[in-house]
Amino acid sequence: MTEDAQPTRPLTKNQTLVLQALDRAAAPLSAYALLDHLRESGFRAPLQVYRALDKLMEFGLVHRLESLNSFVACAHRHEGHAHSHDHGLVAFAICGRCNQVEEFSDTQVEERLTGWASAHDFKLDKTTIEMRGTCASCQTH
Repeated sequence: MTEDAQPTRPLTKNQTLVLQALDRAAAPLSAYALLDHLRESGFRAPLQVYRALDKLMEFGLVHRLESLNSFVACAHRHEGHAHSHDHGLVAFAICGRCNQVEEFSDTQVEERLTGWASAHDFKLDKTTIEMRGTCASCQTH
């Protein structure tokens, strides 16, 4: 299933619980942090969390932050449905102080990266852009 594909059936109970936990989280969560949050909901093993995360990422509802080895709910989904990210390349600005993550897109960056890949006969499978720094709120405190 591609990132713009939508789930053909409703989310499973575990997928729903993981997505809700990420929606409520104040910062990105690792799979083990999710497991800790969801133990009272019946989660007992990391594999339960990883399976749910894999499907949620496949549906475009969750993103993995490579540099943090953590996950966030997609900021641009609509009512629990996947989307195509047709608004451009998805990138993340991560505050090193408060761990807030802002998801954004930039068509110019996307065009430059795909242009480079094309010019160098490079088959692009995945692009992850993560910027680390300090958010405006933390700069003023």
